[in-house]
Amino acid sequence: MQVAPSILSADFGILNDEIKAICDGGCDLVHVDVMDGHFVPNLTIGPVVVSAVAKIATKPLDIHLMVENNSFFVDLFAPLKPEYISFHMEEEKHPHRLIQKIRSYGIKPAVVLNPHSRPEDIEYLIADLDMVLLMSVNPGFGGQKFIENVVPKAKKLKELITKINPDCLIEVDGGVNNKNIEELKNAGVDVVVAGSYVYGADDYGQAIKSLQI
Repeated sequence: MQVAPSILSADFGILNDEIKAICDGGCDLVHVDVMDGHFVPNLTIGPVVVSAVAKIATKPLDIHLMVENNSFFVDLFAPLKPEYISFHMEEEKHPHRLIQKIRSYGIKPAVVLNPHSRPEDIEYLIADLDMVLLMSVNPGFGGQKFIENVVPKAKKLKELITKINPDCLIEVDGGVNNKNIEELKNAGVDVVVAGSYVYGADDYGQAIKSLQI
């Protein structure tokens, strides 16, 4: 299991140290939540801050766009060369075109499904994706309770991926901890985003390792 701590839960007053701590602690990716205050009721960070994060991080960036006008934000963040850029299906009118645009930058494209959205809704995109992110909380804020129905949803998605594009990863974001990690792994999940679980721990490295099962 790969672990992508979300810096949304970090102490931004000492962000430099917080980024170094999760990278030194053995994380696989650094998850960056970009929110515009329109698609979700929260406003987070832009490319100036993420550029600073990219300079500090020794692990690849996993940028999660929770925004309107996805194409505009892809152009903003692509120069930072993250490993992944993910966008929400619920907001995008032309997802295949955007997937091609992300890939044209040399970045791996990923699609995000909110808790109410079905894996079947992206069946015809899976062949062109490197990852699908399933939200296990409602997007916008950290520290929310895990929504249990993401587990059968992940199993259904895994069936589709196995048939269409076995190299595509499944990522889950929201309420992940050491109590539900085994269930997620058994459902076929490859990557988990953990914010408050990692940054709320006394030892970030130990918290990360407890999820890398």
